[in-house]
Amino acid sequence: MRTIDIKTARRYILGKQGLWPGRRWQGPAGTEQGLREIEYLQLDPLQIIARSHDIQMYSRVLDYAPGMWEDAAYEQRGFFDWGGWLSTRPMDELPYWLAVMRRERDGHTDSGQRIITMGREHAGAIEEMRDILRERGTVSNRDFSMAKRKRTNSYRGRKDSSVALYYMWRTGEVMTHHRENFERVYALTEEVAPAHLLNQSGDGEVDRFLFQKEISFGGLSRLQRTADAYGRGVPFSNKEKQLKALLAGGQIIEVKIDGWRGVHYALAADAGLLDDLSAGRVPEAWTPLGTTTTEEVTFLAPLDPVSARGRAKVVFDFDYVWEVYKPEHQRRYGYYTLPVLWGDRLVARFDSKLDRSTGTFIILGFWLEDGALAGNQDFSEALARGFKRFQTFLGADRIDAAAINEPLLRKRVEAL
Repeated sequence: MRTIDIKTARRYILGKQGLWPGRRWQGPAGTEQGLREIEYLQLDPLQIIARSHDIQMYSRVLDYAPGMWEDAAYEQRGFFDWGGWLSTRPMDELPYWLAVMRRERDGHTDSGQRIITMGREHAGAIEEMRDILRERGTVSNRDFSMAKRKRTNSYRGRKDSSVALYYMWRTGEVMTHHRENFERVYALTEEVAPAHLLNQSGDGEVDRFLFQKEISFGGLSRLQRTADAYGRGVPFSNKEKQLKALLAGGQIIEVKIDGWRGVHYALAADAGLLDDLSAGRVPEAWTPLGTTTTEEVTFLAPLDPVSARGRAKVVFDFDYVWEVYKPEHQRRYGYYTLPVLWGDRLVARFDSKLDRSTGTFIILGFWLEDGALAGNQDFSEALARGFKRFQTFLGADRIDAAAINEPLLRKRVEAL
């Protein structure tokens, strides 16, 4: 077992996710590469300044524009979306996921019983949707008016047609053909996926894949069902058996982090990265294409895996909660507050909105973790560059930084 310090762990987690020491992917090709290397891109429909998944890709890919991930997924067919925890997955992984979908259909996952009930209660509508898809090729929920459908109380739709399509999507019978205003347009799986991928991997192979993917996604993971909220579909019931096999086979390694509880796991293929980071070196493969995060801050999406679901506290000693679903009187910071990454630390946060009628990106509040940064010239320059790039990403004509209370910071942000 190797032991590393917290700084090394933090940089490894950030680097695995393409966030440190700076953006190393660029444009459409970089978007495809980034989607593959980060393992999952969690999708969320809410759009205040931009959708969380687009902000996540912006923070990793130079010249990223909202929607580039959709081109990689639905135009190039390089990725597909799936799951109760909705995220993209590489298309060439489909045989593994088809097996997981079969497990859901048969009730062998945490959500399996709900899926079985859904299929039983809406069997007629499911058969009807099959016939319609064979005839039309693609359908969306909007193709069926409420007046002509059976109303349901399902959390997955108010119409039986919506629930039927969702069931077929969760169990692998249909896939997302494309999206219109983020809404899924469905097609039969054989019309979307390449024929050579329409097979299921064996159960043992699937289990090993799921554990390795979860470890790679987290960078360093304890593989705990309660703490690792991303682990949907991971068969925790045979965790110990799989971990022993993966350790014995040399696919993963054990890592102890000074100051952290328990043993963590990392991919054995990343041992060289850990060696470089422990020695204070930036791995050659992580060389930024542009500015570093020390020269220019970047902003983390609300659902970014390095900071969401309490991980910011563990990795950065930074309390972060996405307050969008909290009642206004319970919010400490704001509706859509984003963390600020400078170097390898989270040092601030800000709330904002985009006034599309005037083309103004409005900062509603800005909070430093350490007040001493208010007078730090290097940080002020890095912050200004970060806000300028973000303004361009949002397509805003100007920025309103009046809510930044620190004079030096506000002056530099307004000057760019």
